[in-house]
Amino acid sequence: MSINRAQVEHVAKLARLSLSEEEKTQFTSQLNDILQFAEKLNELDTDNVEPTSHIYPIVNVMREDTVKPSLDRKKVLLNAPDQKDGSFRVPAVFEE
Repeated sequence: MSINRAQVEHVAKLARLSLSEEEKTQFTSQLNDILQFAEKLNELDTDNVEPTSHIYPIVNVMREDTVKPSLDRKKVLLNAPDQKDGSFRVPAVFEE
């Protein structure tokens, strides 16, 4: 697989990049080098290799979900700079 100059120009246009002639030549060469290197991966024997997303087994470690007493609402609201109807009152963030 290889990439040509027209494809580099097309991708640059899609990305709204303005490339000089020198950059187009440079990127064409660099992208072809990357694709050539990636082609080498096709030479590997992966018949007996299971697909994985990580090289190490990852397990979520979750704590038990236990019910605990909550903070006293009246004590918490003592720290509120502004409160209304037993809740914190904050400045509006939406315009009407």
